[in-house]
Amino acid sequence: MAKSLADQSIDAVFSYAGRTEAPLRQPLAQRIGGFGGVAGLVRYLREQSITHLIDATHPFAAQMSRNAVQAAATTQTPLLAFERAPWQAVQGDNWQSVPDMAGAVAALPDDPARVFLAIGRQALEDFAVKTQHHYILRLVDQPAALPLPHATALIARGPFTLQGDLNLLQTHHVTHIVAKNAGGMGARAKLDAARELRLPVILIDRPYVPDRPKVDTVAQVLAWLHSANRGV
Repeated sequence: MAKSLADQSIDAVFSYAGRTEAPLRQPLAQRIGGFGGVAGLVRYLREQSITHLIDATHPFAAQMSRNAVQAAATTQTPLLAFERAPWQAVQGDNWQSVPDMAGAVAALPDDPARVFLAIGRQALEDFAVKTQHHYILRLVDQPAALPLPHATALIARGPFTLQGDLNLLQTHHVTHIVAKNAGGMGARAKLDAARELRLPVILIDRPYVPDRPKVDTVAQVLAWLHSANRGV
């Protein structure tokens, strides 16, 4: 989306939360870091004379999306969510859907397992209560420390491939996968690999976000902007 905005010379600012040490450089003006809640985002929108707001956060960054809804309403700024569709199971998938991280922990077996924990680093400590498992983690940045007593950290940045994830699951003798239902193609390979290897997947549902206008393609975002005389 950033490239499309830049290609069309649309005046826009790309905002990163600052969760990773070296975020990918975007072809737009860029800022890094939180806004300071709803009040901070309201202040930013007004100070920067933002005319349109695109919520392109990760589907699990629910607090930021909730803040965006409130800030847009407060400032009367048109808001559009750009959100990829969630993954849907197909024939051969062995998925168990759970509502949240606690549900994913509870769904793991009691007997020792080798778990590919594909959830990022923010909620790793939730799984520390099940110390019988060995966890394989795939992270963007090298962690200073891990809250899990038995874990292997793999540092990598997507998009990932089917063959690469097949190799990962087989090399590390993975028996279970825990993942967020993020959607999109960049991280889907692990689910396709799980289907081929007939591995069970514990898939965490997306958190609640208030209703707001939502699209899932860049073309729809651009059409929305052009219909509103541009400006982001």
